[in-house]
Amino acid sequence: MKKRILTLVSFILILTNSEAQVSLNYYLPQDINYNSSVPTPKSILGHEVGEWHVSHDKLVQYMYALAESSERVEIEEYARSHENRPLLTLKISSPDNINNLEKIRKEHLKISDYNQSQNLDLSSMPLVAYLGYSIHGNESSGSNAALLVAYYLAAAQGDEIEDWLRNTVILLDPSYNPDGLNRFASWVNSKKSKNQVTDPNNTEQNENWPGSRTNHYWFDLNRDWLPVQHPESYGRIKQYHHWKPNVLTDHHEMGTNGTYFFQPGIPSRNNPLTPNKTYELTRKIANYHAEALDEIGSLYYSEESFDDFYIGKGSSYPDVNGAIGILFEQASARSHAQQSENGLLTFPFAIKNHFTTSLSTLRASYALKSELLDHQRKFYTEIPSLASKEEIKGYVFSAPNDNSKIKAFLNILNAHQVDVYKLKKQINEFKANESYIIPMKQNQYRMIQGMFETRTQFQDSLFYDVSAWTLPLAFDLNYKEIKGKSFSPDMLGDKIEIDELPSFNSTLEPSKYAYAFHWQDSQSPALLYDIQKTGLRTKVATEPWADAQGQSFERGSILIPLQNQNMEEGKIRSALQTLSIKHQITITSIESGNTGGFQLGSPKFKVLNTPKAVLLIGDEVNPYEAGEVWHMLDQRMGMALPMVSIDQLNDMSLTHYNTIVMVSGSYGNVAQAKIKSWVQNGGNIITIRTASKWISEAGLSKIKYKKIAKDSTQKYLAYNTRSRSQGAQRIGGAIFETSNDLTHPLGFGFSDNRLPIFKKGTQFMELAKTPYAQPAHYTSNPLMAGYISEENLKLIPDGPAIGLSAYGKGMIISFNDNPNFRAYWYGTQRLFLNALFFGGIIEAGSAR
Repeated sequence: MKKRILTLVSFILILTNSEAQVSLNYYLPQDINYNSSVPTPKSILGHEVGEWHVSHDKLVQYMYALAESSERVEIEEYARSHENRPLLTLKISSPDNINNLEKIRKEHLKISDYNQSQNLDLSSMPLVAYLGYSIHGNESSGSNAALLVAYYLAAAQGDEIEDWLRNTVILLDPSYNPDGLNRFASWVNSKKSKNQVTDPNNTEQNENWPGSRTNHYWFDLNRDWLPVQHPESYGRIKQYHHWKPNVLTDHHEMGTNGTYFFQPGIPSRNNPLTPNKTYELTRKIANYHAEALDEIGSLYYSEESFDDFYIGKGSSYPDVNGAIGILFEQASARSHAQQSENGLLTFPFAIKNHFTTSLSTLRASYALKSELLDHQRKFYTEIPSLASKEEIKGYVFSAPNDNSKIKAFLNILNAHQVDVYKLKKQINEFKANESYIIPMKQNQYRMIQGMFETRTQFQDSLFYDVSAWTLPLAFDLNYKEIKGKSFSPDMLGDKIEIDELPSFNSTLEPSKYAYAFHWQDSQSPALLYDIQKTGLRTKVATEPWADAQGQSFERGSILIPLQNQNMEEGKIRSALQTLSIKHQITITSIESGNTGGFQLGSPKFKVLNTPKAVLLIGDEVNPYEAGEVWHMLDQRMGMALPMVSIDQLNDMSLTHYNTIVMVSGSYGNVAQAKIKSWVQNGGNIITIRTASKWISEAGLSKIKYKKIAKDSTQKYLAYNTRSRSQGAQRIGGAIFETSNDLTHPLGFGFSDNRLPIFKKGTQFMELAKTPYAQPAHYTSNPLMAGYISEENLKLIPDGPAIGLSAYGKGMIISFNDNPNFRAYWYGTQRLFLNALFFGGIIEAGSAR
């Protein structure tokens, strides 16, 4: 009896003390030998895998040590994160393959070119598998598993591993998100107790806002495969197309009470652009995962939850690029161990599952090598036939007077290897050599469809992510489909090479009177802010005007008078010349204030104050939206943005600021009396999405919101339909058309009043009695792309998209939707910047 009690105590200690159960024997297959000259993770890290969460610097240190010790491994740094951490690829294969990597790579790329792939001998080609880990920093079991996968591939001996390496080039990316991973490791390691605490309420299991899921600017990098707005993503996409793998894995974590998920996921939610063969192969590979997890006794599921609809996720992007993307989701301990519905969940157990499916992926890839290579070839060789049947033969686009926006759009297309050409012949309003054209018949045919299509009909009404992301709408480009015989190859001018775009070259002529520049370029606000930082006084035109030479300027154009400035004329010109080149925007010399019509001293030119904004952050505030504001103002506008917590606001003075920015969230503890007094004295508040509703409920804004009526026609519904019927009423992300008042300061710089807006959530403003208080409203037929239920669609037409509410001398500018979504919505981003720079000139009488 005593012996049985001691055994039970020992078993409990193993469960509750993670240090007692971690060793290489716990993870690795033990029926093979390992090369003793290859360093184990512990020999470099100083601890066993899973005993502590690996910091990114130690992860990098181990990967370099592995590459130095093994002839199977070559290492490459492909990018740097915002915090200057290296992103790495380990290229792992047989020594012979490693010595011929470049030749293998170039031959492999021919598979993805329909002009070359048909006659290739695939039997002699290695398959390319890309193993990627922990794009969400606090889902760190993936990156910790990468330590074991790399060691195993470098050190394991035997026929199976030798066959894998001879027939596969493995690209191992140990950390998609170095900054988030390191942030999370610091949190959990600093909170770890000697006696492991597994209580879900413990501080180790509950990291502070904003958490470590995101990168430095609080972006979800797993949604950035398509927009590629961050260096981590840009480098990864470049690396992806440098190799064009056949299989890519994306290792994540999910809620603590889950088990283990692997794709194919829910069939009805697949993107129609993805061939059926992709899902057939994903199911075949899934059988290998099931078998491997059965062997270690892990619970799992597959064709439930998650989907592959949005092509900008790591597991979906490969599917429209001729490969098989596979999502893995491991129940997360969010610490070193945590109690769950399925018992004690330890960090080593989570690591083991990801390690196991990494190997099952390679085992399946080896077994299905010929099918996977043939799938990639057919994916591309069928493009000419598909393109010939397609009604749309190409797209033409332009952005008059906004070179910055065009360059940003071209950078995205270039990252995805989409061929773009200068338009050689004018098509309607699209001028030759000033517009661009994309032919559909090219290797990235499906990617172009995914970027440009405006789908509104769907097989399923539920989406794991957004249902629309149409890039030319996000950029508010002028674009048009070219159909049938309207397209001809002689429309194609020179192919656009990003590195060869002409550099900006403009000399600023001296003036004795004033300088001016247009507000149409997306970088104009950054130029204005840099000018304001020099201390120069600036004005904005509220009506169109022309200089003495007849050059026209639009509403929103900026005037810099020379008189009564705190800088000499020569220094002003020198400073403006430097800033003109920096932002690649032409500044014009103005020789006279007598312009015809109204003169330059007219009240129609309003004095501008330099924005002095503060962003409220903290618990209950949406970190994604906060990060989007931070990233835009910091990276694109060059603005040092103070960010203060809601609690901190209670004890600080607001006199240094003229604008408060509030994104979605709850601000229950904010100092309302202090804010009301500040707004009454002339402060402006910019609110986004649910913050707009919160500030209305707080009594500062007069904007009212529609109440969503519940469906009273359905008296009885089956219990198992609840999640589907409720989920179908969500607006997870769709695109709607608005009409934008171009005479309003918020409409300055736009070329036409039609403006696509991204909408998420079921928040709808009511019309104001003041007709000037809603400078942008949804049109009568607003749906442009994406899913929305018929019930919700009835609530949108002709409703306000932006509301203005005066409070004393101040103004509250409320966006019903998020104008800065995921950093690539250049179109509506301008609305936000106009609110920031021009909010102070909006007349109080025009608001509610």
